[in-house]
Amino acid sequence: MPRKQGAHEGLAAPIGFSVRIFLPSGDPEALRIVEKSNWTGQGLVFPRAQFVEVRSRVELKRTGVYLLWGPGESSQLPRLYVGEGDPVLSRLVEHAKLKDFWTHACLFTSKDQNLNKAHVQYLEARLVALASAAKRAELDNGNKPQLPTLSEADAADAEGFLGDLLLCLPVVGVGLFDEPSADAGLSRELFLEAKGIQARGADGSAGFVVRAGSRAVKDEVASIHGYLVELRRSLLAQGVLEAAGAGYRMTQDYTFNSPSTAAGVLLGRSSNGRVEWKDAKGRTLRELQEAEAVAP
Repeated sequence: MPRKQGAHEGLAAPIGFSVRIFLPSGDPEALRIVEKSNWTGQGLVFPRAQFVEVRSRVELKRTGVYLLWGPGESSQLPRLYVGEGDPVLSRLVEHAKLKDFWTHACLFTSKDQNLNKAHVQYLEARLVALASAAKRAELDNGNKPQLPTLSEADAADAEGFLGDLLLCLPVVGVGLFDEPSADAGLSRELFLEAKGIQARGADGSAGFVVRAGSRAVKDEVASIHGYLVELRRSLLAQGVLEAAGAGYRMTQDYTFNSPSTAAGVLLGRSSNGRVEWKDAKGRTLRELQEAEAVAP
């Protein structure tokens, strides 16, 4: 995983950067063109319903890497496909005919057209590996692509392009590749102790992170929401949860969309995460947030 922008040794926080999102049609739900400061890359994000209009754009005639995503077929996790094309257009036309699941697409090319076939094969392989490790989506890729043989300089160029690409994706709402780091963007450590299990977590900018080694109950209450049932099954299938004694154990740090979803998965019932999660002094997340809201 490349370092975050500005994550230089000796600096406490990343350096800021600018991302420009242009809406050609004026509709924020339609095509978005994404560019980052000091980067030759360019991204296009669009709903599948707009593919007929988007396919005529010159960017699709370039070499690039692309993502297709939509609702999961068997779980609450989204389904994701990562691919590359030289050019991208022919591959997207094929997927428009043969793949039903995707509702949105995102592609990245180079404005100076310096990406070649080997570069985008490298990007595809790295993105598949990152998505597989993060386990925040069901991968539609049938095979795990291997890294092509690149010179040291070309590999460094491709890795640099990947780092900027990964910084742009969350800006357009695609957070399927990053595993939470030990402390980046996270607040105080919080704890959940109930029904004989113990867990650690922290609120972060990308969601609520539950730490590896945290425990979860195996049994679910009859009134549990179907969303939580499916999410727990997905996490078991992905290997994020594994059987451990009378319950389950988190095998890795994992980001949930809210404290309540995190607590619900661990406790096997619908839960108010702002009440369930507490700091070392027993103060609930709600109390901590309310105190911070009125602090001078």
